[in-house]
Formats: sequence, C-alpha cells, structure tokens
Amino acid sequence: MKITPQELAHVAAAEAPRFDMYSGIHKALRACMADTLLAVGRMDPADEQELSQVSERVLQLLGMCGGHLSHENEFVHAAIEARAPGASDRIGHEHEEHVQHIAQLAERVALLRGTAPEHRHAAALQLYQALGLFIADNFQHMHVEETAHNAVLWARYTDAELVALHDALVAAIPPLEMMAVVRWLVPFMNPMERFHLLADMRAKAPRAAFEAIVEAVRPHLATQEWAKLARALELPPQW
Repeated sequence: MKITPQELAHVAAAEAPRFDMYSGIHKALRACMADTLLAVGRMDPADEQELSQVSERVLQLLGMCGGHLSHENEFVHAAIEARAPGASDRIGHEHEEHVQHIAQLAERVALLRGTAPEHRHAAALQLYQALGLFIADNFQHMHVEETAHNAVLWARYTDAELVALHDALVAAIPPLEMMAVVRWLVPFMNPMERFHLLADMRAKAPRAAFEAIVEAVRPHLATQEWAKLARALELPPQW
C-alpha cells in the first residue's frame, strides 16, 4: 500500500497536536547516534582504555537500535498493518537492512579491538565512516516514520488508542534497557516534552522506578533545565 499525499498533508493540517509516539524516542536515538559518532571520530586508537570505552559505546548504541527496531516491529508496525495493510512495507524492509548493518558494525568493532596497534588508525577510520553512513540512513528513515507513518496512524487511530499502544510498548521494555534509553530520552527533549514524559511516568510507574529515572537523568541536565523540571513536577526540596 502506498501512503498518499493526502495522508501526508494530514500531518501538517492537523489543528491540534496529535499523540506522537515517534518524537521522543527518535530524539534520543539522534542524540545517542551523533554523540557516539563524534566519540569515534575523536578517539585515540592507540590508547587501550579509550579504545575499550568508545568501542563499548558503539556496541551500546547498536543494542539500543536493535531493541528499538524490535519494539517498532512488534507494536507499531503490527498496528499499522491491522488497519492499513501494506503501509509499513517500505520501513519494514529498511528495518531488515538495519539489522544487517548493525551486525556488520558489530563485526567492525570486533575487528578494531583485535587489530594490532600499528594498524588501528585505519580500522578506526573505517568504523567511523561506516557508522556515519548507518546514522545518515537512520536519520532519513526516522523522518519517514515521523511523517508518513504518523499520517497513517493518525488517520486510523484515536489518540487514546495510540497512548494505549505506546503504554504497551513501554511496558514490554526490560528495566535495564529502559534505563539506558531514558539517559538519552529525557535530556534531549524540550522542557514541555520532558515534563509530560516524567509526569506520565510518575503516574504509571512504581515510585522507586520513577525516582531511579530522575536520578539517572539529572546529571545530564543543565542547572536551568533541572530547575524548570523540578519546578514543573513540584519535586520536594531534597531533590
């Protein structure tokens, strides 16, 4: 099924903002991807500790991407196909390609780690270039999801249905994976998005889980950002 220009226009024409399950996680992915690429680009391959730390960050990014693909396939694509058969075909095929690229990048990390010190600069450059292409492809991919896929979802689901779908997706994410995601999710949202996300988490998650998330993201917020968030959430002074 092709997504029509009319459906795409629906995204821009909506008078009131619709529930967007892509926006937040995609900000997190873009931030993590960009930060990791910069780290690889400035890495000293001759420094064993730095090589270990940065290559581990690449593997963590790849794990985050793999988990995201899996969750989208299971929940979002299933919802699209249920009411618009064929509408997720293009992105679904790209997901298959991304799985292959993730495996190839993991192999490049292993190759870099096993390369003799005198040859590491070349291997590091190859990893940097390959990661850059993967990220460029993902940026375009996410734009299609945020426009074309949202057009399909918004035309066929109510916001209440989309919130329920999103809640089910989030509930399926293991705690350790969730903590890795929120580290990039919360700091790179704007203040309003940050408030609504954490207010929703406080309402739906156990108190201990909410407090752990706040403590995990606080070091990554600027002083002014934290002050705005604490004030909006009416957090107690001891925070």
